[in-house]
Amino acid sequence: MSRDDSLQPLKVTVIDDPPLTDQPEAFNDKSNYNPEIPIAIDFGSSTVRAGYTNEARPSHIFPTKLTRYRDRKINKTFTFTGNDCSLDQTIRSQMKSPFDGALITNWDYVEDILQYTFNHLGVVPDHGVQNPIIITEKLATIQSQRSNWYQLLFETYNVPKATFGIDSLFAFYNNNNGSATSTGMVIDCSHEETNIIPIVDGQGILTDAKRINWGGRHAIDYLSNLLALKYPYFPTKLSSYQYESMYQNFCYVSQDYDEEISKILTLDVLEEKDVVIETPFTEVLQPQKTEEELRIQAEKRKESGRRLQEQAKKRRIEKLIEKEEEYEYFSKIREDLKDQPKKKILSILQNSGFDDEDDFKRYLFNLERSLKRARANDEDAMLENIQDNETTDGKFDLLEIPDEKLDPEQIKEKRKQRLLKAGQDARKKAREEKQKAAEKAEELRLKEIEWRKIDLNGWIKDKRSKLNTLVKRRKDKIRMRDEMKDRKSQAAQNRMKNLATLAEDNLRTGTKRSRQQATIDNDPNDTFGTNDEDWFVYNDITKNPDAFEEALEEEYKEIIELEGLLLEHDPNFTEEDTVEAQYDWRNSTLHLFLRGPRPHDSEDIHQQHQIHLNVERIRVPEIVFQPSMGGLDQAGIAELSETILLRKFGSEPKHLSELSLTMANNIWLTGGNSKIPGLRERIVKEFREFLPVNTQFNVNMTSDPTFDAWNGMAKLAQNETDYKKTIISKKEYEEYGPEYIKEHKLGNMKYFE
Repeated sequence: MSRDDSLQPLKVTVIDDPPLTDQPEAFNDKSNYNPEIPIAIDFGSSTVRAGYTNEARPSHIFPTKLTRYRDRKINKTFTFTGNDCSLDQTIRSQMKSPFDGALITNWDYVEDILQYTFNHLGVVPDHGVQNPIIITEKLATIQSQRSNWYQLLFETYNVPKATFGIDSLFAFYNNNNGSATSTGMVIDCSHEETNIIPIVDGQGILTDAKRINWGGRHAIDYLSNLLALKYPYFPTKLSSYQYESMYQNFCYVSQDYDEEISKILTLDVLEEKDVVIETPFTEVLQPQKTEEELRIQAEKRKESGRRLQEQAKKRRIEKLIEKEEEYEYFSKIREDLKDQPKKKILSILQNSGFDDEDDFKRYLFNLERSLKRARANDEDAMLENIQDNETTDGKFDLLEIPDEKLDPEQIKEKRKQRLLKAGQDARKKAREEKQKAAEKAEELRLKEIEWRKIDLNGWIKDKRSKLNTLVKRRKDKIRMRDEMKDRKSQAAQNRMKNLATLAEDNLRTGTKRSRQQATIDNDPNDTFGTNDEDWFVYNDITKNPDAFEEALEEEYKEIIELEGLLLEHDPNFTEEDTVEAQYDWRNSTLHLFLRGPRPHDSEDIHQQHQIHLNVERIRVPEIVFQPSMGGLDQAGIAELSETILLRKFGSEPKHLSELSLTMANNIWLTGGNSKIPGLRERIVKEFREFLPVNTQFNVNMTSDPTFDAWNGMAKLAQNETDYKKTIISKKEYEEYGPEYIKEHKLGNMKYFE
């Protein structure tokens, strides 16, 4: 595929794992430690955000990951947490999370992460952690998860007070300036799920809350699966960080998915939308050679090729002589068997390795046919290796003399003369056949011209039919070649099954002699190989793909010749109907999908390591609006929000209640997955479509929604009235047990004032 130099190259983005850190996580100054200030911990499945509530932002932000590394030299195990896992590549590659989906399954890891958090916050332990703790939990957290948190905080770290609240409600509390009486709705797009919670007077109405089991992690996994299907033979394995970077930096929410997806694989749209991602690789640069070195190298290759050709010709001549001797030997046996009794004939043939007389005749027939074919193929080799003087009558003087009257040297010379005579006869016959073929071709050419003059329409129809047949056959061969490269394809499996069946049949029915004489076909009923196409299946087995490519090239030349005739004489056949135009990469949807709006050079190592994001950019984020695309039997954000606003709280489809109108005017987006470009605009568009005409509504989002939950915890701690209602003391835990749940507006239990 040729490259169009008139096109500007697309921008290429190289994505690699982040560089290793050279400094460990910083520690807070313990001299400023105050045990009265609450510590807020947003313990998310992706990231931990921790800090004192009197600060504007969390002082420590790190991934919820942990590694236990065993140093065998000193026989000691080290634990690395969060950002410290990036101090070494080996350590980073072994990072694990305490979460399995949305639930915590490894509480030993959680304990280590909390220990790491308290140490870096500068907590001075005096029989445990003296600060009150505010911590997030998921919507509808199961009791066993909260019980384990109680045990960690109150028993392991001896925390005096703890507050548990839903991260979505903390975020809404922050976005409404710490008001515990606000009414609205929060759409939390987090790492593990997407929650929609209606809020009335600061109280989350959990009975009408909705959840979509799709979050940022699912989107990243979905993108990795799509790219694995798109590029099954990609040379490098991408890391989870690289997929995450592609999702966060290049995916966006389409405002009209159906319309955009229908046009995204057109050249004009791809010029704008296609993103080229290149993964890092090590390129081996060959030293540039001078013209003299290249000339010497070419001469060496030429000489080596000539030497190999001479060796091959010599081997063919030797093999031909062996076949001549074998044919002469068995011909003599055939002459000796004439007029002999059948019993003696069978005895002689069985001693020679044959089953019966028919087996002998078949073998001799196939040997003669193989010998004729070898003579025809090696005509030029014989001409170069044997001095041929066709005009000398004495050249073949030994052929008429019996072997009994010749000495060993003369017998050897007689064999050469016999071979020379056979070659001379074969060349003479070949010249005659070549001359006849040329005369026949000229005759056919004149008939073609005459036919075209008499019946142009019939001639055009015939040529078009031949052209279509050739093009179809060429496509089938190319498809077969591509399928043979894939061991799991149906074509490859059928081929191996057939070969195994043939091998099994040969082992069952072949005699000792026939198995040894593998080069001679002993079955006259076997028609495999009569067509050249039969042998293409073995090209990849014999490591000779050139034969297949040569056959394709011959067919292509024939196609070009037919197209030239049709372009000259058929007024309805244009350049657009030629094979070259049909195989134009601009017209290939598959090429545009895989390689973007540029021709592809398969020899370019940079293009071999490139991924083109086009359809995936809008398909992956669309799942939150159409979960069925990701295999979920759930409704999307728009449908769930429509149910809450139009069918709950006294509303009807064509009329919103005052409460629903208040909610619609105070909608907040939060969570890390809400940072995907276009999400807010798409939600506004969807809400405008299902809400009654002229309904006022507001969809809001802060500049960085990932900090909304932590900021809400900090504001709660600064509001003494609201904060006191959320506290669970250690004394209450000891009195009521781990099943106790504090009732407050930001928690998982309905609060009754």
